[in-house]
Amino acid sequence: MIAAPGLGADGWVGRLSMALRTRPSPTKIVAWLRAELAVNRERWMLWSPVAFGLGAAGYLELRFEPSWMLLSAMFGVLAVAARVADRRSSRGGVSVVLILCVLSSAGLLAGKLRNGLVSAPVLAGERTVMTVDGFVVDVASPGVGGPRLLIAPVQMGGLAPAATPKRVRVTIDDLGGIAPGAAIRFRAMLGPPPQPAAPGAYDFARDAWFGGVGGVGFSIGRLAPINLQTPPARLSVTMAVNAFRWRLARRILSDMGPESGGVAVAMVTGHEAWITPEQTEAMRASGLAHILSISGLHMAIVGGFVFAAARLAIAAWPWFALRVPGKKIAAVAGLAAVAVYLLISGAPPPALRAAITFAVAFGAILFDRQAISLHGLAVAALLILLAQPESAGAPGFQMSFAATAALVALAEAWPRPVREIAVPWPIRVVQAASGWLAISIGASLVAGLATGPFAMQHFNRVAMWGLPANLIVSPLSSFVIMPFLAIGAALEGVGWGRPFLAVAGWGIEGMLAVARGFASAAGAQQLVASAPAFTLVMAFLGLMLLCLWRGRLRWLGAPLALSVALWPRPPLPDVWIAPDGSTAAVRRGAEAVLLRPDARRFGAELWARRRGLEIGAAEGFDCVRYACAPTTAAPASVALSWGRKPLTGADLAALCGRAEVVVLRGAGPMVTPAACGRRVVLTEADFAAGGAAELYRRPDGWWIVWAQPLRGNRAWSQ
Repeated sequence: MIAAPGLGADGWVGRLSMALRTRPSPTKIVAWLRAELAVNRERWMLWSPVAFGLGAAGYLELRFEPSWMLLSAMFGVLAVAARVADRRSSRGGVSVVLILCVLSSAGLLAGKLRNGLVSAPVLAGERTVMTVDGFVVDVASPGVGGPRLLIAPVQMGGLAPAATPKRVRVTIDDLGGIAPGAAIRFRAMLGPPPQPAAPGAYDFARDAWFGGVGGVGFSIGRLAPINLQTPPARLSVTMAVNAFRWRLARRILSDMGPESGGVAVAMVTGHEAWITPEQTEAMRASGLAHILSISGLHMAIVGGFVFAAARLAIAAWPWFALRVPGKKIAAVAGLAAVAVYLLISGAPPPALRAAITFAVAFGAILFDRQAISLHGLAVAALLILLAQPESAGAPGFQMSFAATAALVALAEAWPRPVREIAVPWPIRVVQAASGWLAISIGASLVAGLATGPFAMQHFNRVAMWGLPANLIVSPLSSFVIMPFLAIGAALEGVGWGRPFLAVAGWGIEGMLAVARGFASAAGAQQLVASAPAFTLVMAFLGLMLLCLWRGRLRWLGAPLALSVALWPRPPLPDVWIAPDGSTAAVRRGAEAVLLRPDARRFGAELWARRRGLEIGAAEGFDCVRYACAPTTAAPASVALSWGRKPLTGADLAALCGRAEVVVLRGAGPMVTPAACGRRVVLTEADFAAGGAAELYRRPDGWWIVWAQPLRGNRAWSQ
């Protein structure tokens, strides 16, 4: 008798029965888990910034302001429970879990404390025109409307001093001769920081709250210099530093020219005022945009370059090298370089976080510890979160921490090749080149995978050619652009920086050429709709499990790390309405059709990108001066009136006769027309209470999701 294929003792049925007979018993599974925990028992400290950061991020996402009593009681109960468990089990699994819970509650407390420390007045209500007297603190990164100034107001319209914001951010037509430290008077249309552009979208007002910015808007007319009383000492120092940075930026731009000089200024001083939109888009589409913002990469190159140069200089003087700790002196030089670079860059949050990280690394060298390690990264992350708990909710911190953790974990796991005693130099060159290439590919791939979930969720873009673009640009950035920019900027004060800046300019031109080449390649960028918010937490925990855990259990982190990429997207809304009702967009398949293509386009594009939609042609609506009504070809039956004056009953009845949803930026008539009885009519009162809205067409009618209820009742959402 011949057995059917696969059914014999050696077939898959036999193998399955053998596996079932030899499956591990519960006792073996428990023993294996205990062994995994034992290996990782001394690594619990690595999870402390993760727990603290989750607590701080959780504070930001609460829809109510927790009381001090509630948070203190939670912290106290968990601390006592952790202490009792630690005494009984000598830091067993339960004890470690409770300690991490204590750290999470400490993150909540830190967020609460930070919220109180940064509390400052914020403008309320609609934007209004007011006259502002104040000092120019800095030139901020340009927005969609053009250059922007950060102003410390002394007097604003008729506001009392107690109601005057600490800082306001104003868009202007032209920088002209404006520089930090100037006292100016101007008229501006000012209002509170913007709400989220869509329900669940990034909250710009929260960023402004923790940055001390209590008003935003745009100037009207010219900015006139005036005389004001001497500002407080702290503000004077800040403006003096920013004035020095601005003068340095102008000198670099003058020496290098506008094409490469604008990029160089952004990489040295953080001022992005001279980067063209075309350069920004090319860098973004090629996956190189991270090079434009001062962060860990720039700090690593500058600090590492100075550290290596100092060690080389000491080693070149044998008498001196034998009598001093060269590595520690080089570490002090690296610390000084990082501090100076932080000062010149204006200490933006990403640069400050990177500086703390590298200060810990160089400090480890001074105390004879390993400079680059997961323990050092954990200490740096904790210091950052203690100083700025709101960083836990910032995409920049999330991406930099995940990338750094992945790279350090890769460095720990990277095999150390055996060095041969005597090898011909051609073979050594080939080995060194192949080793450098393997490390570069591995580092770029790992960093890209670690930051991928955050890029998808926050920015909804994936640069398909990011890996090869970064591999090509990395040597330029590390060995040409940043070192020569650092030397050139340092020598600008004595007039010797131009030759070094010229070399850096050649490197920048090469980088821009690479960016343009990859940006124009087929499929350079892919839109990715945002996944549900909880998937980002799952992906982050999965990445941390892969990086921090030792043992086979770490591979459980792989499917978690893919949560953002693989999780099914929620149903797409059919209509989006701006926070003030001034514009709207409707979905047509995979496209977003804007009813007012030139109004609040930034918010509309942000919403479309978050939902994975491309901006389509504005078709299907009849638009007159202040209103749009749908035609039979419209994707959704929506009418929009963006005039501020209340509509008459006849005008509103006409819109209701053509659309199921009628959006009024202003108020409606005192008496609702009969034609609107079975229509959804949204007015300024609805937007004042709910903010931006998304509408879903269902068989039983329209379902509306508002942005404001998702923000809750917080200091930055009033």
